[in-house]
Amino acid sequence: MISVSINDFSVIDLFCGVGGLTHGFVKEKFKIDGGIDSDQSCSYAFEKNNKTKFYHSDVTTLTGEDLNSIFTKGKRRILVGCAPCQPFSIYNRKGVKSLTVSEGESENVKWKLLYSFADLIEATQPEIVSMENVPLLVKYDGGKVFEDFKERLISNGYHVTWYIVNAQDYGVPQRRKRLVLFASKHGKIELIDKTIQENDYVTVERAIGHLPRIQDGVPDKNDPLHLARKLTDLNKKRIQATKEGGNWEDWDENLLLECHKKESGRHFKSVYGRMKWNDVAPTMTTYCVGYSNGRFGHPEQDRAISLREAALIQSFPQDYDFINPEEEVSSATIARQIGNAVPVELGVAVAKSIKRHVESIESSNV
Repeated sequence: MISVSINDFSVIDLFCGVGGLTHGFVKEKFKIDGGIDSDQSCSYAFEKNNKTKFYHSDVTTLTGEDLNSIFTKGKRRILVGCAPCQPFSIYNRKGVKSLTVSEGESENVKWKLLYSFADLIEATQPEIVSMENVPLLVKYDGGKVFEDFKERLISNGYHVTWYIVNAQDYGVPQRRKRLVLFASKHGKIELIDKTIQENDYVTVERAIGHLPRIQDGVPDKNDPLHLARKLTDLNKKRIQATKEGGNWEDWDENLLLECHKKESGRHFKSVYGRMKWNDVAPTMTTYCVGYSNGRFGHPEQDRAISLREAALIQSFPQDYDFINPEEEVSSATIARQIGNAVPVELGVAVAKSIKRHVESIESSNV
């Protein structure tokens, strides 16, 4: 009997960003043939940390032939990816007009990238597929977009399974619920069991408590990514008035914003907040280093979390290199890269699930 192993497979990551999902597969020893993304700013971090090629391309114009040329010839194929999910950002759902649909425009245009993902699966027929996304995709437009994606896979001979998971259950020090879908030509892929029990989550303290103290606006001398944004004098007073785990409700009235004085403003308790040492962090967003943008205040130091701390909370290794020494990249760009990433340890869980499935494939299917 011929054994099947991950060494028989080649992996490509669509919408790869700086490589959170890819790095999960790297840690599990898969062969990564490349990552594809339309954001050129991600290329340095992706290639430097994953030792594979970044392809700058718009997935909506990518062809099956293009994708086939990246896979290693003679290898079996795995295609993974996380199509961007702007329609369901926790902030965008509160009414950002730039994301509303224009008159006469189909709601599903917002999900063009997911349909492009399905087109590429259909064109290249990888044996195994994984898609990571936001949980609300399941309900969006009455579930039509998600059902369309699944039906495309099923009609092409895939067995589809999907799960709503919380990344904290897989070693990520943050609450982050995600949809994880698997598809295989060889049967159903089951997600591995939770790797972390409820009483043993990786806390904020375990994730970032060992880092050197820094002042806002002043980078650590040994790590330029350990840099927190400079606070205004007013915001410095506000964070000084905020207890660990607290928010603007801790402030004196002279520090409050006008919106906080209104009844409607009392519902927005997750801004201008500090994290708790003995708890997981909130979901990292593309604004994760902005004190005013969420509960992103350091538990005890008078500043927002640094870029390095945000990366650690996304479970990137501490030596993950985001800064190209030959280019000037803004902290806002790196924050976006970090916030958009699939947490590495969630990527590990996806990779482990696929590895277990691969090793169960009968040799008759080779």
